[in-house]
Amino acid sequence: MTLFFALCFVGVAIAGFSAFVIFWPLTLVHIRDRHPALADRFGTGAFLRPDALRWLLGRDYRQSPDRSLTGLAAPAWLSLLTLLAGLGMAALLWLLSMVIT
Repeated sequence: MTLFFALCFVGVAIAGFSAFVIFWPLTLVHIRDRHPALADRFGTGAFLRPDALRWLLGRDYRQSPDRSLTGLAAPAWLSLLTLLAGLGMAALLWLLSMVIT
């Protein structure tokens, strides 16, 4: 039963990944088009750059007065948290299953 729940969390992580793949590129395109200083800070190919992901996880997008940026970055942040939490819980349950049996 523990591994079943771990697999369910993998499904949650996949859902988070799917949403992240949708909203994060849209956020980066918006940044590229309307926030050149921030785009220069991230550089080209910022999809998996640690600086850009740190900016997203730190919710630094809230400092910008651009409501469109917040509207795109907030779902990207939530989906990244869902992805990380799903993988983390799946790993914990898998480890628990190793200890129990």
